[in-house]
Amino acid sequence: MENIISGNSKSGQLAPGARQPARAGLAAFVGTMIEWYDFYIYGTAAALVFGQLFFPPGDPFLSRMAALGTFAVGFFARPLGGIVFGHLGDRLGRKKSLVITLMLMGIATVCIGLLPTYQQIGLWAPVALVALRVLQGVAVGGEWGGAVLIAGEHAGRQRRTLFASFAQLGSPAGLILSLLAFKWVTAMEPQAMLDYGWRLPFLASAGLLLIGLLIRLGVNESPEFETSRQQRAASAAPLLEVVRKAWPLLLLCIGANTIGIAGVYFTNTFMIVFTTEYLGLAKPAILACLFYVAFIQFAIQPLAAWLGQRFGAARFLKIAAALAILSPYPMFVLVKQGAASGNAWLMVMGIAICVICMASFYSVIAGFVSGIFETRVRYTAISLSYQVCGAIAGGLTPLIGTMLAQRYHGEWWPLAIFYSLMSAVSLLSVVALDRLRHLHADQA
Repeated sequence: MENIISGNSKSGQLAPGARQPARAGLAAFVGTMIEWYDFYIYGTAAALVFGQLFFPPGDPFLSRMAALGTFAVGFFARPLGGIVFGHLGDRLGRKKSLVITLMLMGIATVCIGLLPTYQQIGLWAPVALVALRVLQGVAVGGEWGGAVLIAGEHAGRQRRTLFASFAQLGSPAGLILSLLAFKWVTAMEPQAMLDYGWRLPFLASAGLLLIGLLIRLGVNESPEFETSRQQRAASAAPLLEVVRKAWPLLLLCIGANTIGIAGVYFTNTFMIVFTTEYLGLAKPAILACLFYVAFIQFAIQPLAAWLGQRFGAARFLKIAAALAILSPYPMFVLVKQGAASGNAWLMVMGIAICVICMASFYSVIAGFVSGIFETRVRYTAISLSYQVCGAIAGGLTPLIGTMLAQRYHGEWWPLAIFYSLMSAVSLLSVVALDRLRHLHADQA
């Protein structure tokens, strides 16, 4: 394992003139924004309309669970994307891998917007929907690790936490775009939205794809990767090397990512189901609340990254995860009061409490995890850990939340405990990773 943990090697110590960190940061931000926009519009559509459009009519609960199941399928495809594009990124370069992932995501998303419904082609509709969702999952599975590295490795070790957060900032930006799109289409006549309105956010991805490609093609390859390639230090089989020599690190990184991933889908996908189906809130009302919360997340993440860089990523992550354990209890109290009284700002305040803690953790975890592994296996290692966590924590969170809400008839306390447990997994994993890093430094 000591051959995998990043030490005080010369990689990351390149002269500033060899880098273009600002452009790399912009490319990471814009590219991940587009990828997450595509991924989030699927989650929103799954919660709102896919149950009606792509599955047999009958029990609304079963149709809703089926739609959320296709949402989860994308997460289970993400580790495959992390493995495939992690290998390409570690062997051929971060930039090449990122261009392919962006194109794959854009094409899959546009095709979803063109799909016939169940009423038109029967069972082939959900089959095609699942296939395209798998492609989305593969694309986003390869995107995250490369975006974190193209920004963080251009910036160097001293600024890695801050610049790696540019990739994380794409998540709330993509969420804002997706909520704007669905805020617009849900304002249409209900039948018009079901007929064609839901397709428009997916088709708009074609224009975003062109913008993202133009920006991403203008970025140089990562200087740390170029140095590693010149020194012929690339791993012939990065996946095997990571799994054989550093599986404890890999498992801890999976655990560390939990609340940063699951928290997003708890507050932005499951909460749509919970508030509309169990609290009787209108769909446009919860989308408006989430829209304002997304701006809060977008504002808080750069501040959190700066604080993490200044005071130490591990220390900051421990505090953020501890606060995340406590955050769902005031959130649910305020959301329930807000829904009952019609006070949207109470709901915004409640969800924002959870999101601030979760987003602060999410902003810093990328730089912390990427700094653990050596350059030659870094893309594969961080992609695999993040995407396996995404498959488990991200894909299952809306499903588990919906089952708990159904089992306890809309009571909020089991959901709050579920959220606290996920936060605790992240806290304990960060503590263990920090101890391993210090142990390795003492033995070096």
